[in-house]
Amino acid sequence: MKTVAKWFAGLLLLLLLVVGAVLALSWTPDLPLEQLKARWAPAPSQFIELQGMSVHLRDEGPRDDPEPLLLLHGTSASLHTWDGWAAALTDKHRVIRVDLPGFGLTGPFPDGNYRMPQYSAFIAGLLDALQIQRVVLAGNSLGGQIAWETALAYPQRVARLILVDSSGFPSQSTAVPIGFRLARIPALAPLIGKILPRQMIESSVRNVYGNPELVSPQLVDRYYELTLRAGNRQSLVQRFSQRDDPTLNPPRIGQVAIPTLIIWGGRDGLIPPANAGLFNAAIKGSQVAMFDTLGHVPQEEDAPATVAAVEAFLAR
Repeated sequence: MKTVAKWFAGLLLLLLLVVGAVLALSWTPDLPLEQLKARWAPAPSQFIELQGMSVHLRDEGPRDDPEPLLLLHGTSASLHTWDGWAAALTDKHRVIRVDLPGFGLTGPFPDGNYRMPQYSAFIAGLLDALQIQRVVLAGNSLGGQIAWETALAYPQRVARLILVDSSGFPSQSTAVPIGFRLARIPALAPLIGKILPRQMIESSVRNVYGNPELVSPQLVDRYYELTLRAGNRQSLVQRFSQRDDPTLNPPRIGQVAIPTLIIWGGRDGLIPPANAGLFNAAIKGSQVAMFDTLGHVPQEEDAPATVAAVEAFLAR
């Protein structure tokens, strides 16, 4: 018995040492905000004070556009996910991109509230600060849900919707990025804010692309470094703990009554392509543009193809 007990004690000690070594190697401090700004916020980036935050945004294109586009990214992304769309659209349209609270360089909501009414109120406040009455509101994933929720909460502020692999309906996910899976485990919350292996970010980004070979080291750098903005890792945990019950959303989505374009990646394993059909059935008069080879962030993976659908929609 003593030999067995010693064997188990030795094994436990070895496991503790291995876990300790892994944690030590993965221990990742926040990066200084000024360092992040220097790399990820060159012109035309700007920062405005709003609701107790210094909000990072880019506002480009003709100022006389009566209905600018406002582009909202998804979970753990940033305004850079729309670079391709902005480059294609700003010759004819005013295009505004923003780092949503909890992500990118904007950082956390001061009160730690990441529920939908808070985000919708943030969008309305942003429009007030920019002195814009109505926009074409586009959003990917989480940003898509914020877009349609804002259209319902502030109907006078949203002229059209563009939903890109949007959240809203219950999803039968076939592939969830490892970072998202870990952030959903409450017991790991204290560690999530302290560790961040770069390999985990790379795996997560490759997971949401239809063709993972398109994920470059520079792209991984962007996702990785912006996640290290102070407060962002804790915000991700808070956001997942406050998610609304998606089974309550379908009747509300059906209340959207404005022109809507639904863009989807046919290889999206996080929010499957079948959900595009659910949105299309719920929103009267909406149209779907399906891109069979793309994943969860089609606007980033193939900007030229997806923005062509947007240009056709805006020309209607």
